[in-house]
Amino acid sequence: MNGINKYLCIHAHFYQPPRENPWLETVEIEDSAYPYHDWNERITAECYAPNTVSRILDERGRIVKLFSNYKKISFNIGPTLLSWLETNAHEVYKAIIEADKASIIEHHGHGNAIAQAYNHIIMPLATSQDKETQIIWGIEDFMYRFKHYPEGMWIPETAVDLETLDLMAAKGIKFTILAPHQAARIRKIGTEEWIDVSNHRIDTRRPYKCVLPSGRTITIFFYNGPVSRAVAFERVLERGEEFANRLMSGFLNEVSQPQLMSIATDGETYGHHHKFGDMALAYAIHYIESNNLAKLVNFGEYLEKHPPEEEVEIFENTSWSCAHGVERWRNNCGCNTGSNPSWNQEWRAPLREVLNWLRDVIAFNYDSEGSKYLIDPWLARNDYIHVILNRTHKHVDDFLHKHCKKKLTHNEKIRVLKLLEMERHSLLMFTSCGWFFDDISGIETIQIIKYAARAMQLLQDVTGNNMEDIFIEKISRARSNIQEIGDGAALYEKAIGPSIVTLEKVGIHYAVSSIFEEYPQRTKIYSYSVTRNDYHHRRAGGIQFALGAVHIRSHITMEEEDFNFSVIYFGNHNFYGGVKRYATEEEYKTMEEKFLESFEVGGFAEILALMDGYFGKKKYSFKDLFKDEQRKIINIIIDSSLREFSMSYQSMYEKYHLMMSFLKETGTPIPPPFYMAAEFTLNQRLKDAISEEEIDPHRIEEILEELKKWNAKLYTVELEYHIRHVLEGLMNRLKNNPASMNILNNVNNLVKILPIFPFDVNLWYVQNVYFQILKKEYPKFVKRASRGDGEAQKWIDLFHDTGDHLSFNIEAIMGQE
Repeated sequence: MNGINKYLCIHAHFYQPPRENPWLETVEIEDSAYPYHDWNERITAECYAPNTVSRILDERGRIVKLFSNYKKISFNIGPTLLSWLETNAHEVYKAIIEADKASIIEHHGHGNAIAQAYNHIIMPLATSQDKETQIIWGIEDFMYRFKHYPEGMWIPETAVDLETLDLMAAKGIKFTILAPHQAARIRKIGTEEWIDVSNHRIDTRRPYKCVLPSGRTITIFFYNGPVSRAVAFERVLERGEEFANRLMSGFLNEVSQPQLMSIATDGETYGHHHKFGDMALAYAIHYIESNNLAKLVNFGEYLEKHPPEEEVEIFENTSWSCAHGVERWRNNCGCNTGSNPSWNQEWRAPLREVLNWLRDVIAFNYDSEGSKYLIDPWLARNDYIHVILNRTHKHVDDFLHKHCKKKLTHNEKIRVLKLLEMERHSLLMFTSCGWFFDDISGIETIQIIKYAARAMQLLQDVTGNNMEDIFIEKISRARSNIQEIGDGAALYEKAIGPSIVTLEKVGIHYAVSSIFEEYPQRTKIYSYSVTRNDYHHRRAGGIQFALGAVHIRSHITMEEEDFNFSVIYFGNHNFYGGVKRYATEEEYKTMEEKFLESFEVGGFAEILALMDGYFGKKKYSFKDLFKDEQRKIINIIIDSSLREFSMSYQSMYEKYHLMMSFLKETGTPIPPPFYMAAEFTLNQRLKDAISEEEIDPHRIEEILEELKKWNAKLYTVELEYHIRHVLEGLMNRLKNNPASMNILNNVNNLVKILPIFPFDVNLWYVQNVYFQILKKEYPKFVKRASRGDGEAQKWIDLFHDTGDHLSFNIEAIMGQE
């Protein structure tokens, strides 16, 4: 049936909570995301990246087309996630920006991307000032990245009240998207009679005008609830055609008037929550467009063509993910993930209360202290997003010149920046994920408490007011469901306090890590710069000693200080170090002389005594390193031990594998240590064989057969990650040197034996590079082969064979040219 009056809009809300360490401004390693560094990296590999280049398959499961889902769907991406992507997955970030540019052309000036309130706070629970800042920051971040003004804005969790909508409309936002149960009643524009549409009875196939208290208006699109739920929670994404049919079920066939079928789901549905969900989305879009079932639009384009004819009133303080309104983010309302049925969420209320209290304390101090320097502290806070997006010296100076009452001294600049950072962290500590899950000990809740700790630290730096003890007392009322965790106070002491960073702690991190890493005179350690003014490194057997003087500066607040340090390393994880503010050159020289003299004569006990005298009782150890550097050094330390273990296991396996065969044949139980030696050795041999310069598929098959013989465990997660990265490296080399038969042969040897592994390897990147070579280089070889070039024909044959193993339908792809 011709879809001329049927318009389809698929909206995806892509979002991750900000995960950055509040002091280091970087995401530290998250072991739960293994084998990836952190959850942002993992979800990027599973979802955000695949949606930039998704696949259309033929009836035999071969790739016939690649395209960007972002070019076809409406989407918003959380600003803090976009910031991470820009730095850590730039190709993905760039593809998303380019997709929006392409959609503007496709949809007559209306881009697929819409904005989001900045760091995903629950807007009805926020103050008016915080709502305004969240909206402004969301808009400005969007314009910085997408280079045009957003027409729409996603409200976090669709948690809505009229004030939020009014503030959005005041800033030029034309529309937002809500769930159908959030509509209360409607009427024809210009009429008096209201019609009750509560309990999901609103017709979601049209837009509605919402008149706001100020007299402003905003358009609301209500997504189709049943289909959206099916996509998120049912098995609709297992087959692209079924997904397409489910989307089309939202239309009324007998209606001749234009109708909009729209859904809204978490973007992570397409690849992270549902494996290959991006491909189901791609195929559904392809199927609908190919069969002319409906026209794909975004909300902005549809609104221009079909403005609202009806007015709507909403239920305030409602959301899409809490049946009780917005209680999930302040009470034990019963909403949870369902993974721990016996747990309660009584901790939510005291957490909300303590953060509300801290927010108000911070706001009062920001206003009173900020007024000493800033023309309008709250206008400055709204404008501070431009500094967050660009922290160059000139940009910061321009900002301060614009907003300050007078030219500031260096120390006054630091105070003002600390005040603004205090406010930034005060906003970040309300990120909604802190309340969403089941226990206060979850990583998302710990993260928002860390933001609170950073805000309190900055407050004390500027005003001298220490709020930490009161905060700990208040948060102690939030009890964990896990007995070992205890309450919020115990959690703060264990998980938050040790993570607090000072310039002094940056100094000891530099000191300890310098034992293993040769730093240049000036280096960057996360959001700090360290300039080495003096440095000595000595060794005596397995013991190492370092001493020096450094200047440390924060890139965020401009705070800076000079420090002296010394550290002694006794091997393994045994470090002892101290750091103190630099006093005088004479004092430093005296320290330098005493420490170095003691080390030269082996007076290690004397060095420890000198540390006590010079640095005082507060000394640092290995556990005070920042998490990623700590892990890096642990790996260095244990690497030699692992090599010893590996050699021992391999020696044991070599020595006893014939005996193991004999025992197996006679039915005699094989001692467990023999199995352990076989498992470790064969997995390591498999990794080595995959990494060979000349990959031998027969050798890999032999090792797999040997593993099977002993019923040994295959290290599937580690091996999948290893195979993938070996293949990706080979494909990058082939892209740079496409004529290399050796590289192509290695790729072919590896991909053709992938089916014998008892797990799937993520070939998304490998296929992308293959496709690039197919488009760019393949026609050149075809041309050479047509002229009788035998080597070119060999390359084509091998390239074709590789493509078959990578599931490409080359003829269909090249036939589209």
